[in-house]
Amino acid sequence: MLLFLQGKYMVVYPQRLATMFHNSIIFHSLVILGMSLLMGRCSVLVSLGISCLSIILTLIFSIFLPVVVAFALPHICPFPISFVANPWLVIGLFGSPALLGAFIGQHIGFILLKKHIEQVYSRTKPGLTGNKMDYIVGLEAERWIFKSGFLQWLIVLILGTYFKVGASYIALIWLVSPAFAYGLMEATLSPLRSPKHLKVVTLVLALAVPVVSSAGLVIRMVDVMVGTIVRADRNPGGLPGWLGNVVVAIAIAIVVSFMFVYLLSYVHISGAKRALLFVLCASFGLAIALVSSGIVPAFTEDISRTVNVVHVVDTTRMNDGSTEPLSYVSLFSHTPGKLTQELMDLRGEEFSCGRNMTIDFATFTMMYGCRSYKRSNTGWSKSEVPMLHVESDYATDDARRTVVSIDTKSSTRWSLAINKQEIDDFTIHVDSNKLVHLGGKSEVDGWHTIRFAGGKSSPTKFELTLFWSSNGTHASAKETKAENFSPLVKLRTDVNRVTPMVETVLEKLPRWSTPFGKSTSPYTLAFLTALPINI
Repeated sequence: MLLFLQGKYMVVYPQRLATMFHNSIIFHSLVILGMSLLMGRCSVLVSLGISCLSIILTLIFSIFLPVVVAFALPHICPFPISFVANPWLVIGLFGSPALLGAFIGQHIGFILLKKHIEQVYSRTKPGLTGNKMDYIVGLEAERWIFKSGFLQWLIVLILGTYFKVGASYIALIWLVSPAFAYGLMEATLSPLRSPKHLKVVTLVLALAVPVVSSAGLVIRMVDVMVGTIVRADRNPGGLPGWLGNVVVAIAIAIVVSFMFVYLLSYVHISGAKRALLFVLCASFGLAIALVSSGIVPAFTEDISRTVNVVHVVDTTRMNDGSTEPLSYVSLFSHTPGKLTQELMDLRGEEFSCGRNMTIDFATFTMMYGCRSYKRSNTGWSKSEVPMLHVESDYATDDARRTVVSIDTKSSTRWSLAINKQEIDDFTIHVDSNKLVHLGGKSEVDGWHTIRFAGGKSSPTKFELTLFWSSNGTHASAKETKAENFSPLVKLRTDVNRVTPMVETVLEKLPRWSTPFGKSTSPYTLAFLTALPINI
């Protein structure tokens, strides 16, 4: 079990000790809750049920409002994830709507509690009428809303202990510290005593330890999430632009609804409701104005957007009868969002963008990007185009075997994708050495991918032996049309060279973008070729 303090210090203690300690706290909490229900009978049981409902409503409304904002951001901001360079913006963009939604959901539960308690008091305390009744009922409902936080964190602690979650100590702190503060400052043994306002000192004592122990973790969680979502798209353009916003919004909403459950209980019958609404709306409006106007940029020179500029020579189009490979310069980014802002600096370079320009790079597929054919026939030669040549293709005892020679020409960095729906197994030889042996082949989306990177003296000619699957489709030439090309083997060779057009594009890209790619990304010059199924 790991205990993090302020996100800097770590205390380690055994899982067995943690389980014993947590079970003890859970047992005593359940005993106290059970005794309260027995003493209060039906009215307390109903109040407890409404308190549980308020927890659910708080979470629902807290998630709903920021998720709506997350869906709207891509339509009103230049970039879908507009807070990458300034993660503090999530406080106004998602934190304010989440806190507002949490208050709305909790206030609905508060109103239902007041109605129930008012019915109970009208029977048990008929002397209370008018404003006095409304005042006392509000105080009692306020206390039940505060105590609903105990129940919320008790449930989290039970679940965390049952599933042996290492972070269960967070629920323990948020349960024990507020419960101790409430018992010390607010609890009374007299059931006839009228309820009073919750003391501010109770809130301070309740939240001091939990906030200190959890604030650092929350801040780091947001930083990690923001840093992850900008590179989570394996296939550029494959994920919707709003997805990253929704993930961050939901995470922040959950944190807000759980951590502010005690604080919000002080607002319902105080004069702070209007001030709270004004502050939340003002912070949200300010954040929206900053990101939509570009006053606070989404990317900077220090925290830049990754953009891949690749000169592509595509020989897969030669399968439809063409004699010349297709050459163009492609522009794409693993960071969600269109390339509209980048194209403003690339005017005159004749780029066209859209989702109809899909490029299969063997290790991934570009689902959205830009393409330009301007000056794309310079900077490379036909002698560099890789070759996939079928040396032999024969079947014995219902087992088909195909031998393919691979020549990567001047490239010593290449990626090969094997269609696992058609090929059961394969081997790769270079001279007399076997680089890839039979067996142990995995697949992702029906493809097994091999990536090779060698030095200056590394080989460029290989022999690929394919063992066909008996369950494959083995599409014939008649079944495989040119416009629906189905590859058996896909090869991409990379050359670390900047062609004239790529150099022009790199010089014109905005300062807040950088030509940095993942390990699976191609170099600035890539050759694509493939072998069809109907070989």
